Amino acid sequence: MPNNQASSHEQTLLISYLTLRKWVGFLGILLSFVLMTGSRIFDQCTQYQPSISHYYYSIMGNYFVGTLCAVALFLFSYKGYDRIDNITGNLAAVFAILVAFFPTDADSNSLCQFIRTSRKNSVNYIHYTSAALLFSSFAFFSLFLFTKSSDKKAKTSRKKIRNRLYIICGIIILACIILLGAYHLFENSLPGLEKYKPVLVLESTALIAFGTSWIIKGESLLKDK
Repeated sequence: MPNNQASSHEQTLLISYLTLRKWVGFLGILLSFVLMTGSRIFDQCTQYQPSISHYYYSIMGNYFVGTLCAVALFLFSYKGYDRIDNITGNLAAVFAILVAFFPTDADSNSLCQFIRTSRKNSVNYIHYTSAALLFSSFAFFSLFLFTKSSDKKAKTSRKKIRNRLYIICGIIILACIILLGAYHLFENSLPGLEKYKPVLVLESTALIAFGTSWIIKGESLLKDK
């Protein structure tokens, strides 16, 4: 293949790869909003669910599972600077699949249940453990993997700005994980707080931070000149 054709082919692959990164970011940012809006539009249900995972039982359940599978597919194909990037991507993909196919317990008070079924506690444990590990891997991407750069070129001013944003996103995700854990530990001591849907809010915030970091990595923002 002539050099100009090879270069064009590599450029096409690079553009496609960056586009995938952007779409993963958009899917993460929009997930909770699409679930809430879709439930209102297609099922006329105005009740917010306790968490993003509880939309599995709503009319938007297929979208919830499909989005996680799409993100998992990309994470499996993710290639970074070295082996740790690939391992982290593969593990995150597995966690996303487990979250999708081992759903949380249904909310008995929900008015939006489109699927009614009973789940064993073991399934619930798998779901929450996988969700915690998935969010942790998202934080790891932002804090330690996205901030790396090729040894062959010095960090540009924009790369330094991007790194600061990656770190901010990673810290937000970690903070949400800690607050989610604290809430689950002390929720019985915090009567009335559940009406504000703290789990849904914290999960949505973490996903926005995750999506933002991937959009930046996809060079939609602050691309080097």
